[in-house]
Amino acid sequence: MNYQETLTYLYTSAPLFQQVGKDAYKEGLENTYALDEYFGHPHRKFHTIHVAGTNGKGSCSHTLAAILQSAGYRIGLYTSPHLVDFRERIRINGIPVPQEFVIDFVEKHRAFFEPLHPSFFELTTAMAFLYFAQQQVDVAVIEVGLGGRLDCTNIIQPDLCVITNISFDHTQFLGNTLEKIASEKAGIIKPHTPVVIGETTPETKPVFLKKAISVNAPIVFAEEEKRLRQADWDENGNYIYQTADYANLKGELGGLCQEKNTNTLLSAIHQLKQAGYRFTESDVRNGFAQVCELTGLKGRWQRLASQPTVICDTGHNVGGIQYIVKQLSYQHYQRLHIVIGMVNDKDINGVLTLLPTDAAYYFTQASVKRALPAEEMKKQASVHGLQGNAYPTVKEALQAALAQADKEDFIFVGGSSFIVADLLTTCYTS
Repeated sequence: MNYQETLTYLYTSAPLFQQVGKDAYKEGLENTYALDEYFGHPHRKFHTIHVAGTNGKGSCSHTLAAILQSAGYRIGLYTSPHLVDFRERIRINGIPVPQEFVIDFVEKHRAFFEPLHPSFFELTTAMAFLYFAQQQVDVAVIEVGLGGRLDCTNIIQPDLCVITNISFDHTQFLGNTLEKIASEKAGIIKPHTPVVIGETTPETKPVFLKKAISVNAPIVFAEEEKRLRQADWDENGNYIYQTADYANLKGELGGLCQEKNTNTLLSAIHQLKQAGYRFTESDVRNGFAQVCELTGLKGRWQRLASQPTVICDTGHNVGGIQYIVKQLSYQHYQRLHIVIGMVNDKDINGVLTLLPTDAAYYFTQASVKRALPAEEMKKQASVHGLQGNAYPTVKEALQAALAQADKEDFIFVGGSSFIVADLLTTCYTS
């Protein structure tokens, strides 16, 4: 098989949550342990940092990787989902896993794993751990796929755990209360391993405390440490942070959510230093300022064009959209255009309630089975006073927005990681 044939095999033989949703979810770690034993426990051959949370875990994972990479560590980075190419999920020092490794992994080991009927994520996690071990990374930053307690990344014994925040998402798997969701995500907290909690609520904080105490894990609440003192923007729209340790720290990632992420990261950086990680102030500054270049991160309040301005963001649940709507209110424009689509297992009404009614809407759908049909999105949106037309593809929706927008207008594209993926794949391929 060539690379594309290998991907087709993976997507069809191992159910891909990205495509089909709940039918791809497998509860329990039996397959994970079987794969781990078969490959010789590769995750034990390098240090790890484990990052969970409802929102922000991708930005935090990439920034931590960028800082440590700047310090000279050989860094593995495992994240999900991918936007353009599967290989984005598995990187070393920002470079995606080679196509040949993906092909060889399937060809050499399918006889073992096919009888297990693993999920796509179980198989991909095993692939990532094997690749990092073979390439002798110093540290791997591992982003939790879904939840924590039963996520197949949870076999690692990390040097640090980070839980960014808790809000409602994937409630069909994790529970329908903040306490239940927090309990699942707290499952990554390991004995005697420090854990940084980015944000809490009255419902979630006791859950984290109880779990940490039960396993003698030192716990730090970033909100209480308050290492971020102030956040402003420079003339180019980049964040300039004043922190307890770094004056005028430049942040490349945009979006108001990055203020919370940065406060979380500052506490995590402090804990890593306490654990013996070596990096300088210059390394921290370089990681924050060049995270996209160093790691290949895309889709976080990413500017794609000017006159009119085109911005995309992968925020896809109520927690993420709240920040996006607030960010939109700060922008200067003549008229706001919103290209939006969602998948059918999200809190669609919750998101629609937050969106501004004075924008022009272009309802669309991503090229995944979970996508809510554009016409259905339009119908549900009209109940909330959001008016616009429906378009069968993201490309057609963007073209319509560009045709109607003036140079001083602002076009936002989002609602789902998969909308952003289609946008980057079909409209902005460079």
